[in-house]
Amino acid sequence: MGNFGSTGRRRNSTRRSHPQAPQLHFHANRFVYAAATPYPPSQYPNAPPYSQYPGYHHHVPPMVQAPAPPYVEHQKAVTIRNDVNLKKETLRMEPDEDNPGKYLVAFTFDATVAGSITIIFFAKEGEDCCLTPVKESLYPPITIHFQNGLAQKFKQSSGTGIDFSMFEEGELSKDSDMDVYPLAIKAEASSDNQSENLDSGSTNSQTTHAMFVKDNKGEYQVRVVKQILWVNGTRYELHEIYGIGNSVEGEVDTNDPGKECVICLSEPRDTTVLPCRHMCMCSECAKVLRFQTNRCPICRQPVERLLEIKVSNETDE
Repeated sequence: MGNFGSTGRRRNSTRRSHPQAPQLHFHANRFVYAAATPYPPSQYPNAPPYSQYPGYHHHVPPMVQAPAPPYVEHQKAVTIRNDVNLKKETLRMEPDEDNPGKYLVAFTFDATVAGSITIIFFAKEGEDCCLTPVKESLYPPITIHFQNGLAQKFKQSSGTGIDFSMFEEGELSKDSDMDVYPLAIKAEASSDNQSENLDSGSTNSQTTHAMFVKDNKGEYQVRVVKQILWVNGTRYELHEIYGIGNSVEGEVDTNDPGKECVICLSEPRDTTVLPCRHMCMCSECAKVLRFQTNRCPICRQPVERLLEIKVSNETDE
């Protein structure tokens, strides 16, 4: 009995049981993969559940398509022959020594052909760059002929100047509603068939629109508003290009450190950013830039167009 009982107990004690799962022990140098942060619901609304437990790879969210790179139009400049050019930085008013209280228009201009200059006070621009004086009875237009030549000096004839005391200050500035310019200077180039061109209104010309402003001393100075070219029946508005002087050999601009492209620092500048008008890149860098960003490298303003300008200091014989 004792043996039987002891044998039965031994059989019961040796009853089979399921093996226990081995315990996982993680050491300090083991690699553990887990999602560090939840998916932002607003960014990935359809993201599947993730796991933060050791031994599981978190689900990689689907790739979000990046926005298309900005595209900027790249154009090449067209050369237009300008036979007469008024240097607007030289435009000024000088006192009439023979008529105290009156002031005369003076400036420097270049001309490759002969032509004429017309001075109009209080002019309104119409179609085909035609100028109409609105105070003709007080100040009739004055036309003076010239020959071809560079750096010619022009000064209005004595007795034909303007008396600023006759007008209020507001009249001497541009009236945007009426498009009346206190001063307009039209330089026209002569041609072999000048009479035909005059009848058709298609003469090549440059028109400078300006207004009068007071300086700190209370004296009136000339401020150029815009310059217009009329060439072969097409109207062009002139704009300054910043940095174009350094693109020509021998020219030095104290406001610009060099003539090289600001991106590659090796090729000469030949591309202008519009509308800010910074000539700061070579054409190759501009081609790359227009697919990567729409900001000017100089002022960071938005870029609408890139204009390639080949500048040469050679003059036509």
